[in-house]
Formats: sequence, structure tokens, C-alpha cells
Amino acid sequence: MKPGDPVPIDPVSMFEADQDSEPMSWYLVPRPVFRGGNEVELLRGGDALFPAMISAIRNARHEVWLATYIFHDDAAAMAVAVALERAARRGVRVRVVIDGFGAHDDLAVVEPRLRAAGIAVTVFRPLERWTHWLQPGQLRRLHMKLCVVDGEVGFVGGINVIDDHIDLNHGHTELPRLDFAVRAVGPVVRPMEQAVRAMWSRSWFGRDWQQEMRLLMHTERPVQRLRGLMRQMRLTRRGHRVARLEEVQPPVQAAFVVRDNLRQRRTIERAYIDAIRSARQRIWLICPYFYPGQEFRRALCKAAQRGVQVRLLMQGKPDYRIAAMAARVLYDELMRHGIEIYEYMPAFLHAKVMLVDDHWATVGSSNIDPISLLLNLEANMVVRDTTFAQDLAVEIGRALAQSEAITAQRVKSQGWAGLAPRVLIEWAAYVYLRVAGVTGRY
Repeated sequence: MKPGDPVPIDPVSMFEADQDSEPMSWYLVPRPVFRGGNEVELLRGGDALFPAMISAIRNARHEVWLATYIFHDDAAAMAVAVALERAARRGVRVRVVIDGFGAHDDLAVVEPRLRAAGIAVTVFRPLERWTHWLQPGQLRRLHMKLCVVDGEVGFVGGINVIDDHIDLNHGHTELPRLDFAVRAVGPVVRPMEQAVRAMWSRSWFGRDWQQEMRLLMHTERPVQRLRGLMRQMRLTRRGHRVARLEEVQPPVQAAFVVRDNLRQRRTIERAYIDAIRSARQRIWLICPYFYPGQEFRRALCKAAQRGVQVRLLMQGKPDYRIAAMAARVLYDELMRHGIEIYEYMPAFLHAKVMLVDDHWATVGSSNIDPISLLLNLEANMVVRDTTFAQDLAVEIGRALAQSEAITAQRVKSQGWAGLAPRVLIEWAAYVYLRVAGVTGRY
């Protein structure tokens, strides 16, 4: 095998490993399935995440799985690459899946380098030629940020493999963008591993299906291997009972939730809405791209009307003007129902987190907009734990202290003139979703 060539896969070892997997009953339920006995740690920014990931990768004994939207070629990202390369060279199975749009400009550097070290790299829906844009589903991107080591420690959140001081559109920034991730140890890591394995498999076999089918047919019991492949790609396994809530043991109760285009189409959105509806004291939500559907907006407004403190933290320095415009057309409606709105001013904001009361929190990759909630492949961690919630409350409080409160004077109802931007945003979202193949109202 020449340096840079695709790493061959052993279908036998791949599927035999899958036979020992824990039942995937969590994936059959459209709402979070909480597991007890976990350790979770909140990580702020790449400065906290990357050293923790690198340490876990250095200690890897068997395998490392990584899925990311962006894999840049800056120094911070290359430190992660070096750890992956060294793991692969000492015999650890390393599998990396990178989105073809998010990392489009960096793949020419990153992909050959990782492959030369013996890492199996696959690009999710590549855009190497203009004809790729004509393929169905190209607007549905891999937006997850997942890393799992030896099935024992997992990382999930909104942080791409890129330095916090670098923005792909605006270059180097003085202050790091605001973003978060979670380090998890315990039973909740298993569904994380199952998810990242499935994303890698779906991307790999979709990219080079004929080659892998030939390898598959040369193995013993090809029909059984093919069934194993389909289970891995679809994340489905029937006939297993889901644990009742009272069977979940503390601490820490955590649930891994995904949004895909198979069984978990609205799981993340439902998790948000259910938590909002159950809120009694506060809802603090940070989101850079905020354009929720009607049901989500109604839940927030009703919470504020029944006396819950609802605080939304949005971008004060937008990286995409259309995204900021989409959020701001909702300000008047939300504030009329008693919702407090803030804009983060020190740097770019990329965090996707929500805190409810003193015990419920989520950190992940999913924005509250139609692209994340209806199109992209996303992953969030939901935690029910007072200590973790307090840690997140401290971080959100610090961010709010550096933010600008939006006042009624600033957001004045502009009548018909103010309606035009909202109509434009709604029309653009409608067209985008229809092109992507999404039907129904949002």
C-alpha cells in the first residue's frame, strides 16, 4: 500500500466487533434515554477540549473514532492530528470521518496526511467536482463533533477541530469564540460510539461501495456480514426492552441524542421542547443560529408567560449576516412575551447549550434552526445533574455579563416595514428545505 492510499478494511473484524455491541434500544425511542453511573465534565473551548482529547488518544489501546464538520490545518488542529497519527502507528485502529463541505478547503492537506499514517479517513458527501452538487441530499451535512476512545471515554459538543482564534470567513480573531463540549465516561459512551461508527460506515460505504462489497463477498457467511453492515449503518436493533426511568441509576444521569434522517429525525428538537415545557424557574439558552419552528417558539413564550425566566443569548458579532438577520426578525415577538434577549459582544459565538432550572442541561452541535433540526446530522449530550448544571450556569452567567441586553427601544415594532425581512427569511428557509427534500410546515 502506498502512502495516501485508502486503508483497507477487514469486514470480518469490523462486523464481529459489532456482534458484541450493547443493544441499541436507545435508538428506537424518539426521546432521550437516560443512563446512570456516568462522569461528565464541561469543557469550554478548544483550549480545554483538545488537550483532553489528545490525552485520551495517547492512552488509546484499541481504537479511536472521530467525526467532525471541520478539520483545519492550524497548529491546534494539527496537534490533534499528530496524536491520531501516533496512535495509528502503534497499532490502534483509527477511523476519521470529515464533512465534505465544512472541511472542503482543508481536505487536500489533512486527508493525505492522516492516510499516510495508516488512518482510515472518509469524507462525508464530498464536493470534489461540481457534479457532486447535483446529487440528492448534498444539503444534508455531517455536523456532529464526536470522538470516542476505546469505547470508554467520549467527547461531544459544538467544537470543530480548529483553533478557537481562527474563523474560516474572518481569519484570526483576538479573542476565542465561545463554545463548549462535554467529556463523558460511563454507559452513555456506548451510544456515542455506536453513532460515530455508523456515521463513518455510512460515509465509507457510500463512497466506495463496490470495493467494499467485493471484500464482503470474499468473507465467510456474506449474508450475515451484510446484515451486520446494515445494522451498523442504520443504528437499529430490534427486540430489546428500553429501561424504565426508575431503573436508571444515579449519578450522573445522561442521555446521548442524535438527529439523523432515519429514526431520530426530531429527537433533539423534542428534547429541547420537553425540557422547556417542564421548566419552573429558568431557561437559559445560547445559540448562534436561532430560527425555531412554531412549536418551539410557542413553548418558549408560554414558559415566559407562566413566570419562568427565559434568557436567550445570541450573536453580537455575526459570522453570517443572514443567520443573524433570521434571529433578529423574531426579537419583537419573543420580547413581547417576556423573553430576555442578549447579544454576545466580545467574540464570535458558536455554543449550542441550554440550561433548565437547576438540574437539566444540554451541550451539543445542534443549532435551533431548520438546517440543524431538519437536515444535518447532529449530536447532543443531555445531562440531569445539579453539579453539571451549576458549572454550565456559571459559564452562561459569565457570558451574559459580557453581553448587551436588547431593549424594547432598540427593537421597535415597524409594522409592514418590519414584516418584509421576516417574509424574506421565511421564503428563503422554505425554498432551502424544499430543495433539500423536506416537506411539511416548520
